[in-house]
Amino acid sequence: MNASKLLVAICAGVLTVAAPVLRAQTTEVSASMASTMTSPDALVQKVSNDVLEAVKADKAMQAGDVKKLNALIETKVLPYVNFQRMTSAAVGRYWRQATPEQQASLEQEFRTMLLRTYTGALSQVRDQTVQIKPSRAAQDGDEVIVRTEVRGKGDPIQLDYRLEKSPATGWKIYDVNVLGVWLVENYRNSFAQEINTSGIDGLINKLAQRNKTAAART
Repeated sequence: MNASKLLVAICAGVLTVAAPVLRAQTTEVSASMASTMTSPDALVQKVSNDVLEAVKADKAMQAGDVKKLNALIETKVLPYVNFQRMTSAAVGRYWRQATPEQQASLEQEFRTMLLRTYTGALSQVRDQTVQIKPSRAAQDGDEVIVRTEVRGKGDPIQLDYRLEKSPATGWKIYDVNVLGVWLVENYRNSFAQEINTSGIDGLINKLAQRNKTAAART
């Protein structure tokens, strides 16, 4: 599978994450209430359908309107993602070595990088649908893997989500698997190489430069 199809698969699902949290605080309150009362399977299905239907109905999003795509992500996706856990897991054992300021910078730059990556892929959504498959863990546990299949033109794409549940916020996604590759693990390997070479600040600077370069092209 080429990179663009893989990204569309992720966007057709749920992990189209990122955007400043402060702008989504109001949405997060209602979303937390909803995710607390919803099973993980139902949550993934609802968010997937909401995102797909919104893009299919909006020609501007399909044409790549970044503002509209970002707004969709903030309201429909971000409240259901534990981005702090995702970032700390991607950084791995080095997370504990980072200062609070470095942790905040890592989370923000990682968030921005994924936002720019997935908003572009989300604009390619056309006829995709998402089907939930049987879960791999008991639904009454605090962690579960929700298995889905993204269908459209071409072969179906297997897309799995790791979710955790907390009493305060309910179910939230913290990792995604596309065709056998977990996103967090994939980034953990590349992040570790950069930290070993240039330190934590080196990784922050590399992510920041990548985001700056990408922003200049839009």
